[in-house]
Amino acid sequence: MTRPRTLARAVATSLMFALPVGTALAKDTGYIFVSSENDNAVTVLDGKRHQVLKTIPTGERPRDMKRSADRSQILVIASNSERVDVIDIARLEVVRSIDVGEDPEMFDFSKDGSRIYVSNEEDAEVSVIDVAANKVLAKIEVGEEPEGMLVSKDGSRLYVTSEVANMVHVIDTASNAILANVVVGNRPRRFADTPDGGEVWVTNELGASVTVLDAKANAVKETVTFAPKGFRSDDVTPVGITMTRDGKTAYVTLGRANHVAVVDVATRKVRDYVLVGNRAWGATLNRDESMLVVVNGLSDDISLVDTKTNKVLRSVAVGRVPHTAVIDD
Repeated sequence: MTRPRTLARAVATSLMFALPVGTALAKDTGYIFVSSENDNAVTVLDGKRHQVLKTIPTGERPRDMKRSADRSQILVIASNSERVDVIDIARLEVVRSIDVGEDPEMFDFSKDGSRIYVSNEEDAEVSVIDVAANKVLAKIEVGEEPEGMLVSKDGSRLYVTSEVANMVHVIDTASNAILANVVVGNRPRRFADTPDGGEVWVTNELGASVTVLDAKANAVKETVTFAPKGFRSDDVTPVGITMTRDGKTAYVTLGRANHVAVVDVATRKVRDYVLVGNRAWGATLNRDESMLVVVNGLSDDISLVDTKTNKVLRSVAVGRVPHTAVIDD
């Protein structure tokens, strides 16, 4: 999901202050960063030849990653180390860490970039972290096993999935109060939202579906179900989701079904199923949206998909049990 570039100054101030004087900035390198849970590392691939440039050691069990708004750093959750590691793209190394509480899994930035919201799975909480001060500002109680995190386009709301409660919590970011608890499908995982912020899509891992929420009403609008040929419903386990900037197409990874669903957002129809690697997990688009990078957690690789043809261009080996990919372009 693309964040507004107005975040740049705030995140640059809050994150860059800790770096040594003279640290170079690197932007639009084309590098593909892939976190690998069992290697305690992030693999960096060249964006053209897709060869491994470097393996960056991190804390234990790196998972969710996002790029800072000034595009100079990659933040990665190290779940078993209870921290977020900050990777400098120019140096390709961890330059600082942020304490984020027990068993963190996913996170998102506040609109001004000064805070991150982190799901703490074992504690059934969301931690609100002051990035510059490396300080927990608040803890918000939510349902069991929170995972997916999404800050709304205007920054006023935080959406959190609770895997056990089959629920999406809608939180007021000004007061940290829960505004609504919306029952969705079985084991909700991750989010995408439309460009106008009017709809929030959430994947249901054990429901073979995506729930479409009306963001204004905090209510379920529709459900999109998936049935790739040759797979039982129990094997269709949607987790990752990303949407094009124009809001016309959503890509949903189908987990054990080893496919990505290409969905027409307006009609809610599945246009295509793309065969990728084993346990298709995360997905992200490059800047011009010509290529979809799919992270395959059980084949230890990524699939590079041509979005014009919906064909896999190639598969590239990465670390063991890859979780998330971020493209620096």
